[in-house]
Amino acid sequence: MVTPPKGDYASIPLTDQGRKVADTWDASQDGRCEAYGAGGLMRMPTRLRIAWESDSVLKIETDAGLQTRRFLFDASSPAPSARSLQGISRAEWQRPGGRGAPPTGPAAGGSLKVTTSNLRPGWLRRNGVPYSENATITEFFDRFPAPNGDEWLVVTTTVTDPGYLNQDFVTSSHFKKEIDGSRWSPSPCRPT
Repeated sequence: MVTPPKGDYASIPLTDQGRKVADTWDASQDGRCEAYGAGGLMRMPTRLRIAWESDSVLKIETDAGLQTRRFLFDASSPAPSARSLQGISRAEWQRPGGRGAPPTGPAAGGSLKVTTSNLRPGWLRRNGVPYSENATITEFFDRFPAPNGDEWLVVTTTVTDPGYLNQDFVTSSHFKKEIDGSRWSPSPCRPT
């Protein structure tokens, strides 16, 4: 992946403060873990490994940046109190065609809604375009079959951050299911 140049934040609705922070980035920071936080991770060229960690925790691992996200389905389960790049992600199934309807789960084709908070500051792009610790990230994970039999996962991400964004920043990313894990190639990010 080619890192965008410093100051390339076209299409991101940054506040003046957000632009100031983005303009402090330099190429020596490329590859730092801030780029692999929940606000930007799903936009990276990456492979995913998705598995149930327990009856109420879905785990998503990425090979880019070697990150692990945990989606908590039980609202009463305790969550870590320390802020992190992946934050606390609360998940719920939603009915197809009617988000907010009674849960149905993946077998019925429902969306998975994930809301993440309790974040450390991170980057929306590898070139230091920021989101703050006050950001909230809402994602919808939807699975679609293609006419040729391929399976696709579409992740629609909305980042809300009144400190660094003038309005919500919405993106979508597409992942094609691979036959096996033979192309899995983890590479860690650089710690701060």
